[in-house]
Amino acid sequence: MRFTSQTSADGVTERSFTLGEIPGVLWTPEDAEPRALVLIGHGGGQHKQAPGVTARGLRLAAELGFAAAAIDAPAHGDRPRTADHDRLVTELRARMTGGGDPVPVLAEFHTLLAAQIVPDWCAVLDALGDLGPVGYWGMSLGCALGLPLVAAEPRIRAAVVGLSGTSLASPEAAAKVTVPVRFLLQWDDERVPRTEALALFDALSSPEKTLHANPGGHDAVPAFEADSASRFLARHLG
Repeated sequence: MRFTSQTSADGVTERSFTLGEIPGVLWTPEDAEPRALVLIGHGGGQHKQAPGVTARGLRLAAELGFAAAAIDAPAHGDRPRTADHDRLVTELRARMTGGGDPVPVLAEFHTLLAAQIVPDWCAVLDALGDLGPVGYWGMSLGCALGLPLVAAEPRIRAAVVGLSGTSLASPEAAAKVTVPVRFLLQWDDERVPRTEALALFDALSSPEKTLHANPGGHDAVPAFEADSASRFLARHLG
């Protein structure tokens, strides 16, 4: 792992890094050892330093004393697209503009990305070393790619996921998740049918899982859910 830049403000140090071809960012408390580490998965079309991702990273470090890390998913941010990525993106755009059903293409795209990002995250965890108990926080695409990671990585002890459903995320991966889970659902989500989101929650094998549902569309998650998610992670990792 090679750190390429560093800034500090308001008690938090932010460092950009690369690990092979994986670009990422790490937030840590400025003057204390982290109490835990939270991996943050970004949404579709976003990247490791999207505003919402950065806000979570800064908050976890400043308020909870946690480290937080985010990486670009394949074909996002500073990572190039392969021929398979280009093919699926082109087909997705064609279906969206032509009135076709984009869900099968999105599902294939998510499956491809998940197969690539799970080993990426495991390599980043190895490189970061022991920063305490590990959690995961990812919505939408971050949920679809995060569930296979949480299922495969025994170091992850708790997860905050949601805004996804059975057409976009793997129910088979969800069935292998046994750690405590906080699942967020928007009742009027225009991108994810409510029945599919509920089915994905139902597929989780976690003995401790909680569903938080709020009215509104995909991008209208209330701000207080971030407070609640932080408390959930603190309870299980702190």
